[in-house]
Amino acid sequence: MILKICEVGNPVLRKRARSLSADEIRSKDIQDLIGHMRDTMRDAPGVGLAIGESLQIAVIEDKAEYQKGLTAEQLSERQRFPVAFQVIVNPKIELFAPADVSFHEGCLSIPRLMAMVRRSRSVRVICLDEHGDQRVIDAAGWYARILQHEIDHLNGRLYTDIMQPRR
Repeated sequence: MILKICEVGNPVLRKRARSLSADEIRSKDIQDLIGHMRDTMRDAPGVGLAIGESLQIAVIEDKAEYQKGLTAEQLSERQRFPVAFQVIVNPKIELFAPADVSFHEGCLSIPRLMAMVRRSRSVRVICLDEHGDQRVIDAAGWYARILQHEIDHLNGRLYTDIMQPRR
């Protein structure tokens, strides 16, 4: 089932999402929701999706096919490589470097807009996975950018809040 993606203006995008217990994560309702989120992200298509139900859940996947139009130089510049499908629940993020890497970002919740956003080049995320098990993710480059973007959503923040003003 494809979910409706919340767009800018919807108040849920400005709310800090609530955490889930391991038992909630393993429930049929949340497992079904994760499947619907995966299908919605792939249908859009996007590399990440935070749910509009105000729950601390995001899905991420950066398929190789999404990178086919980029040159080896562009992939290297972005430190971009395929990322397998994953679920992050109740994520806590630690930046390993200052937010000093600028690049264009877009968002499924803000169609037809892109802006330059500074992000940290490397992060650590401690979270639960789709089974309710603890997971530690060390990420760099584009993967770190995706994680920061989706975790911002879960905290009620949009990339337009931190985008660089046009010069």
